[in-house]
Amino acid sequence: MTRSSLTVLLPRPASRSGLPLLAGLLAAATLASTPGRAADPLEPATPEAGYFTPATQPDATAYLPPPPQHGTVRQENDDHAFTTTRALRGSPRWALATADADLHEDALLHSFSCAAGLPLSTADAPALSALIHKMDVSEIADMRKSKAYWHRPRPFVGNSQPICTEQDRAHLATSGAYPSGHTMLGWSTALVLAELLPERATQILQRGRVFGESRIICGVHWESDVQAGYMLGSAEIAALHGSPAFRTDMDAARTELTTLRRKAPTAATPSCTLEQEAAAHSPL
Repeated sequence: MTRSSLTVLLPRPASRSGLPLLAGLLAAATLASTPGRAADPLEPATPEAGYFTPATQPDATAYLPPPPQHGTVRQENDDHAFTTTRALRGSPRWALATADADLHEDALLHSFSCAAGLPLSTADAPALSALIHKMDVSEIADMRKSKAYWHRPRPFVGNSQPICTEQDRAHLATSGAYPSGHTMLGWSTALVLAELLPERATQILQRGRVFGESRIICGVHWESDVQAGYMLGSAEIAALHGSPAFRTDMDAARTELTTLRRKAPTAATPSCTLEQEAAAHSPL
């Protein structure tokens, strides 16, 4: 496997317009590293109905390849990615990875605002928010089954290397690494948004890739976990298109975004530049 060199995005003097964003991201990273663990959208307290039926729910344990085994070239690649990205601690890229760890609906939608070219939130786009939420609910069963099936240890288990969400360390240590659920949801969201906003598909899909790569930067997933998460998200969205209810909700979200695009300003902010820098320096 050919590996591109990783450029370490260490803090550097920012433009005046970029300072508030960087300060905000670094503050978020600090808060996310403090004790106290928020509810995880990937682990809902009460079951909800999604788009799938038992007959249409895909089984990722059958279609995903198994995770790398110890001593293989694939595992060596995983080890290398984890080790080299620890140097990013305290950098803007680390702060972006910390922000990307938040899967709550407003945070998730906001993370795609730059790529979509308009501000996205649950308040401004309730139909889109409901669609993404039900999509998430639909995918969780397959993701959880897969994690339990392989129960792969995460890269920080058994060592003291830093991760970007230290408050989650104990919990994540008991949760399987393979495949990455965050990557699944981020990539699924990107696929949905790319279909709804085809004129922004390239930017949205690029942001979806960066969202998954944040899990490598964060130190909570191996590179191969993230690659499997992309595959898992793609498979789930392909299967969801067989659901009439999903297609109906997609149409509603499309109409909503068309209206929002007419009245909302573009979402160009300093965070867009940071996301572009992250895309240009992939750890993969």
